[in-house]
Order: sequence, then structure tokens, then C-alpha cells
Amino acid sequence: MALAGLYRRILPSPPAIEFASQEGKAITVHGSSSGRNRGRIFQTNISFYQTQSEPAYCGLATLAMVLNALAIDPGRTWKGPWRWFDDTMLDCCEPLDKIKSQGITFGKVACLAVCNGAQVEPFRADQSSLDDFRKRVVLCASSEDCHLIVSYNRAVFKQTGTGHFSPIGGYHAGQDMVLILDVARFKYPPHWVPLSLLWDAMNTIDKETGHHRGFMVMSRLQKATSVLYTMSCRHEDWNMVAKYLTEDVPLLLTSENLKNVDDVLCVVIKSAPPSLRDFIKWIAEVRRQDDDSTILSEEEKGRLALKEEVLKQIRETELFKLLTRYLAFESSLCNNVATLAFRDKLADIAANVCCQGAELLTGKIRSSNGLCCKVTNVKFLKADSKEPVTMVSGTVMTDATEQRIDILIPSSQIEPSCLCDFDQNICCGMHPSIGDGLTILIFSLPKDTWLSLREGKLQAEMEGLTSVDDLPTLLQEEVLHLQRQLHFLKTELNISSS
Repeated sequence: MALAGLYRRILPSPPAIEFASQEGKAITVHGSSSGRNRGRIFQTNISFYQTQSEPAYCGLATLAMVLNALAIDPGRTWKGPWRWFDDTMLDCCEPLDKIKSQGITFGKVACLAVCNGAQVEPFRADQSSLDDFRKRVVLCASSEDCHLIVSYNRAVFKQTGTGHFSPIGGYHAGQDMVLILDVARFKYPPHWVPLSLLWDAMNTIDKETGHHRGFMVMSRLQKATSVLYTMSCRHEDWNMVAKYLTEDVPLLLTSENLKNVDDVLCVVIKSAPPSLRDFIKWIAEVRRQDDDSTILSEEEKGRLALKEEVLKQIRETELFKLLTRYLAFESSLCNNVATLAFRDKLADIAANVCCQGAELLTGKIRSSNGLCCKVTNVKFLKADSKEPVTMVSGTVMTDATEQRIDILIPSSQIEPSCLCDFDQNICCGMHPSIGDGLTILIFSLPKDTWLSLREGKLQAEMEGLTSVDDLPTLLQEEVLHLQRQLHFLKTELNISSS
């Protein structure tokens, strides 16, 4: 016999005041009229208010709502031709199946926001104060470009449940109350609560992590997000890779045996964990194949052109040239190079990007039968440009249904490099390769990484090779975005291990 289930909960009042109640309406009307900008944050957020699609998706739904309120283009389709943030699309930092069963941490929500183009200032309660929180609320209540996400313990409001995420929808200065747009609308309606009590609810310990909850101030990043590459912490070993890049590499560089750039590259690459290949990802341009049309839209052409320009700019750097030369001619010095398993053959690229397309469209790493794609083939389309566009076509398995997809692969036409001599099946003259991924990753290491080198001349040489200041604007923005991602992952790593 099926269980009857639950239909909502009665909102404990006090301390909360339901938004749609007479008292709640009076607070809203007075709050919106008591100052020129007092109700603006509410007006912006209410247009994008949504309900979380799973009981544990409060963090994802909150973030999707704020990203849409900030008018950030996700750069990928939601349904049909529409690009729109939905909580089922936010899986670059954690697999959805894991979030569905365990929820998501404060740090991973911040990381997700950065991944998707937001400027984020996270504050745990033990790193802030009630007065500072109030100042941030007042600031965001007076701006269309500033939004607040809170992580709090429901029990402080006499509500059922414990940890929860939701956005702040408004502020009433006279009564010092904030409006929580609860994304679990199936449970509780939006409600006003005293700001000081919300602070108490944030100033609690998350038993899963052992650390304080808190709040995030989010705004739209003025510069572009990453175009071609991103860092992923969806796999289980992300913390091992993040630790290696931010902690282990500087320690390795203290060796007295490092005399030149090749020595540095060797020690960085040969000591890398195999899961490094899952940490740095290039972003495929995925579209559903609703018909047999091979015509590219102007937007697709534009995004593909940007990816190809980033790829071209990477390959014009001195670091890329040195790195590919090292990989080709001195790979025997680093036996661990092969274990990174970067697949550069076009057939392998086709299989990998088809799986990536499956992940982007379904949120799953593998289907129930263990496969991503049923059929994979490579096409070369003639576009307006002189060179044909490489497109991988495949059939994604989504449980019992099939969906045909196309994935556009960026390419960069450059002179054949030494990697072509290293392996005739691997030529970095076109598609993203091991050299491209490692180059952008080394550029993204913390600035103080090279201070560990004992030789002053070598330290200066590595700082010059990895300097972001003189990079072309597009590549510079790409690197800076990856540096922000790595910074948030390092912060989350330090908190998790403390």
C-alpha cells in the first residue's frame, strides 16, 4: 500500500512570519515603500523564484535562481533551444546522484557559483559578525547586481530539518527583518524572520563538515568566464589533485636537483596523480540532434571561434612550446607521463566528448548499462571559414530512451609540432591535447608556487614563463577564471582537512 506522503508543513510563527499573511504583506509593502531601493532585491529575485526539484537540492536550486537573477548565460541548453539555469544542470563540482543522497557543502556551492560565472564572496559565521552581515544585507537590498545566499540551521526557527540553503529576498530596516525565499516551497512558504535570529541560525556547526555555516554575497562577474577549460571536482579524487597542485608541488620544487625548466616540468608531471586528467576538462559545444541539419547557428559559430582562439593563444605561448618539446623528447625521464592517460587520438576524443555531451545533457556519468554513447562517428562540416568544422555525432543512452547529439570540437591550425614525430597518431596541430591541458593548468597554479625554487635564476625564469600579465586578453581571462576555481577548491580542501 502506497504511503500518503506529506503535504507541506505549518510554518512555526513566531518566529517566522509567512510572506502571504496579512502581517507579512504589511511588512513587504512598508519595506518596499520606506526607501527608494529598499524593495529592489525582492523585485529582482521574485521573478526567478523556483522550487528545488529534489529534497536535497536546496543549494543547487538557490544557486540556479540567483544565477538567473544575475542574467548570466549558462552557455548550454536547458530544454529545446533555451539556455537557462536549472538545478539539474549544476553538477560540475559534485555528481547529482551524490548530491541527491547527501546534499552539498557550503564550499561546493561557492565553487559551483564561480564555475558558472558569478563573483562570490563567501563568509562563514566564525569569519564574520552580526553587524557585518547586516551591512551586507543592506548593501544588497540597495542593488540589482548583488544577491545573498544563506546557509542556516532550520531548527533555530523551530522548523523541521537541519541544514538548508535559500536566497534572501528582501530587507525591512525598521523591523530589522529579512525575507527568506525558501526554495523548499513544498515544505514551507517564503517568510520573514528577524535578521539577528537568522544570524544565530547561520552561526551553527554543520555536523557533516565540522565547520560553521554562513552566507555568500554574489554578483555578476564583470569579466568573461572560462571559454575552453574548466576544473572539475566531480570525481572522488579531486581533493588529492587539488592538494597536489597547491601543496605538494611547492614542496617538490624545493629539491636541489632542479637546474632548468625541463627539470621543473619533469618533477611536476611525473609526480602528478593519474586523476589529473579528470581535473582539467575542456568544454565541448553540445547540441541535441533534432534533425539531420548540419548548419551551424551564428551563436554556435561564435562560441566555437572563441574556443579556437583560446586554443591558438595557448599554443603561441613559450610555455606550451617548452612543454610539448619536453613531452616529446624527454618523456622517458618521466615514466608517469603515460599514466595521465590524456587521449589525443581523434577516435578517443570522439568517445570522450560524446560522454561529456551525455553528462551535460543528462547529469549522469554513465548510463545504467555502463555506456555513455551507443554510436560515435566524426564528421567534417564546411563552414564559412576556410577550414572544416569537426563534429562528433553520437547516441546518448538515457535509461530506456535514446537521444542523438552533436558535439563541435574546437581546432587550431598550426604548424606540425614535435609531438607529431613523437607519435604519428598524436598530432597537436588541431584538437585539444595533453600539451594544451597541462599548459593552461601550469599557468593556473598559485603565483607563489615558484618561490620554492632554490635557484634564483630558475625561479625568475618560471615566473616569467607563467606570468599572466602579458597574455592576450582572452587567454588571460581564461587563466584568471581557473585560478579563482583553484583558490575556492584549495579553501574547501583546507576546511575539510582541518
